[in-house]
Amino acid sequence: MKKLGSYFFQGLLFVVPSVVTVYVVIQAVVWMDNLLPIHFPGIDDLRLPGVGILIILAVITLMGYVGTRFVRNPFFIMFEGILERTPLLKVIYSSVKDLIEAFVGEKKRFNQPVLVTVNQNPSVQRIGFITENDLSQLGLGQEKMAVYLPFSYGFNGQLVIVEANHVQNINASGTEMMKFVISGGVTEI
Repeated sequence: MKKLGSYFFQGLLFVVPSVVTVYVVIQAVVWMDNLLPIHFPGIDDLRLPGVGILIILAVITLMGYVGTRFVRNPFFIMFEGILERTPLLKVIYSSVKDLIEAFVGEKKRFNQPVLVTVNQNPSVQRIGFITENDLSQLGLGQEKMAVYLPFSYGFNGQLVIVEANHVQNINASGTEMMKFVISGGVTEI
């Protein structure tokens, strides 16, 4: 009976991560596919799963090509200028743009993993990523830096300002450390 229980728990280790991953991917695909419902005239029952995603991916890729190829395009500059002058839209647009650039842009930001002492007890530290080394433009001086502290099991976190002497570099890639933190420390490095 004890061996049977052991086999059950081993089965959980094999099945649950795979099923959850497949489920999340399927839900994401269905959600993205439903963003752009495709209906063929005269054929109500014909539904081609994935066509919406292909169109969305093609449009995003085309926009990337146009944005890269014709970056001096007056229409794009004018559109971005309008977004950056509109009060509420400016905050949303610039925040999302900066976040996307942090992961896939030319200036990747989460590539400096560090250990941060965030309270008076130096034996308690958190893993974070330096996002800004010099905060003198905020009037905080060069002895402080901005560190992003991601939360485990989520894609959110918090930005903290700490003294530079409370930050210690980690000899690992940003991708490895982000995966380590998000998994709650259970992923092997």
